[in-house]
Amino acid sequence: MAPTTPLKGALQGIRVLDLSRILAGPWATQMLADFGADVIKIERPDCGDDTRTWGPPFIKDSQGNETDDAAYFHAANRGKRSLAIDITSHEGQQIIRNLVAQCDVVVENYKVGGLKKYGLDYENLHAINPKLVYCSITGFGQSGPYKDRAGYDFMIQAMGGLMSVTGEPAGHPMKAGVAQVDVMTGLYACNAIQAALFHRERNGEGQYIDLALLDVQVATLANQAMNYLASNEPPTRLGNAHPNIVPYQAFATTDGFIILAIGNDSQFTHFCKLAGQADLASDPDFSTNQNRVINREKLIPLIEQIMNKHSDEWWLENLSTRGIPCGPINTIDQVFADPQVHHREMQVSLKHPKAGTSPSVANPIKFSETPVNYHLAPPTLGQHSSKILSELLDLPADKIEELKARGIIE
Repeated sequence: MAPTTPLKGALQGIRVLDLSRILAGPWATQMLADFGADVIKIERPDCGDDTRTWGPPFIKDSQGNETDDAAYFHAANRGKRSLAIDITSHEGQQIIRNLVAQCDVVVENYKVGGLKKYGLDYENLHAINPKLVYCSITGFGQSGPYKDRAGYDFMIQAMGGLMSVTGEPAGHPMKAGVAQVDVMTGLYACNAIQAALFHRERNGEGQYIDLALLDVQVATLANQAMNYLASNEPPTRLGNAHPNIVPYQAFATTDGFIILAIGNDSQFTHFCKLAGQADLASDPDFSTNQNRVINREKLIPLIEQIMNKHSDEWWLENLSTRGIPCGPINTIDQVFADPQVHHREMQVSLKHPKAGTSPSVANPIKFSETPVNYHLAPPTLGQHSSKILSELLDLPADKIEELKARGIIE
């Protein structure tokens, strides 16, 4: 069971006002919360974050009954406090402005100019708090011909080139099995915010961060983008194969499939000896990775024949003992049953007001001095509204009850 009180965190003392929803922004602010920041999640009183209803599945209580919070919402909102407030109202906007005066960071993912009509854009909030770090996440950024378009992970994977290199050569273009652009944008946002906070620590000034899903997708094409820029030839779909390393793909065995990921010539030599085909390693066509890539179509059928002589278990055991990178193709239930994943404590359990306990995927970062903070489960809608307004703005109980009665807060 994870601790219920905050631990010393690297970002202890930093307060974040989270005006984002769905995944990219919440992924960033969850990371900041994991690092010890106090993250206040602003939600609509009527429905909250869109992903609260993105199910099934929904989180279950101790009796096995589903709550009204989707598992999707729980994937990106650990460690936050929920303030449900109507920012379309004048009083709601004023409350946000009052909170900004006590915050270090604002994260939002409204359309370009979407918060200006409420007076909650960077210029207005910077005037209140010149040290504010303000991060805007949009589909296409604050400038350019597409700036006013809505952007969603799936379409950005397509527009940004990822789907052109994902899938079988003769098959349809495929998206990644998770919202990869949103997740990567969240990670970039978290990095950018911390860099801006470090700059503020040295120079005393806040700043504006303009982050676009399309920009992130282009940036994270990584070697595939550089392959194109270096050759002027667009990469194509290779299924599970690698454009720059051979053999580096899935292979069929007598009873399934495994991943063989040979990254250098020495590993290839050891593989060939294990397979009883030492002559392959000395063949000029295959002796170097460069030649193996060039002669991919000759080599892969030979390796397919070799791999189909033994079982998954035989290959995984014998390859691993020889230091040849390989691995099983696990289903997600097998992932969480894996002894290495279990040892690394990649699943944690958090106390939750509705479910009793809520499962959560752990943060993969292991700090020696400022451990990741697992003190709060994803909040119920408006769970902390009264406490936040009382604690930070000194609003009396009768004023808070009046705002609730009028639907300004939940």
